[in-house]
Amino acid sequence: MSYERLEQCPICGKEEFKNFLVVTDNSISKESFVIVECENCTFKFTNPRPDIDSIGNYYESEGYISHTNTKAGIINRAYHVVRSITTKQKVELINKCAPAKGTILDYGCGTGIFLAACKKDGWEIRGVEPSEKAREIATKETEELIASNISELEGEKYDVITLWHVLEHIHTLNETISQLVDMLQEDGTIIIAVPNADSHDAQLYKENWAAYDVPRHLYHFTQPTMKRLLKKHKLKLEEVLPMKFDAYYVSMLSEKHKEGKTKMISSVMNGFKSNSYAQKNGNDYSSLIFIAKKK
Repeated sequence: MSYERLEQCPICGKEEFKNFLVVTDNSISKESFVIVECENCTFKFTNPRPDIDSIGNYYESEGYISHTNTKAGIINRAYHVVRSITTKQKVELINKCAPAKGTILDYGCGTGIFLAACKKDGWEIRGVEPSEKAREIATKETEELIASNISELEGEKYDVITLWHVLEHIHTLNETISQLVDMLQEDGTIIIAVPNADSHDAQLYKENWAAYDVPRHLYHFTQPTMKRLLKKHKLKLEEVLPMKFDAYYVSMLSEKHKEGKTKMISSVMNGFKSNSYAQKNGNDYSSLIFIAKKK
């Protein structure tokens, strides 16, 4: 296993960090990882981290639902129920963001559920998914060839590009965003969904907050740091929307990390409290959708 240490903040480029939190990989390795915070812009990121050649080992689990579609256990069954609802909501969102159904690229498309729904709705779809196992499922789900990396789509342009809980996984953060911006039509829209480290559930569960998900999550965004990243890449933020179901799902996983078992009543109560907090505190929901266009 090889690790790498970032010497500069990926957003502002400064070199002064402070330790923020030590978090255990509860899902697979049981290793502990340090999350640092940039002293200049407050961006939080896992540092050191497995390098790009080693990170695949931390996804090798039948329980990693976005790569396997597993329905084992109450949490994964709940995930599937909610996903059917949120997939419909995502399709409705892209239809609002684009004047007409055109081309969409889902970067990090997992098992292709969202793309299949887009295709059924009349969109011309493309997907990128580095996991071979997930890519095979996505190809069957969409009946389209799914690319393993972005270079396979060189020269193509899209009306909408989506990253649903993907950006926090990407080693080459700035390079990838630059590539995706170049692939947008001039009036195109990029939609990025990420966990929010300023949410109430993040503050409540601290090192047990499941959405830290080290070391798979390399970055831990907040509204200010995401806005700064978008501005850096000359993207104009149009809207920030909540993903309200995530508070409940993340609380279920966090309770399991904290207590060693799923506590449904506590999970539901804390998910509700997190969403109520966000309504009164600047939209700081457990997960957020950032909608942006080229400037």
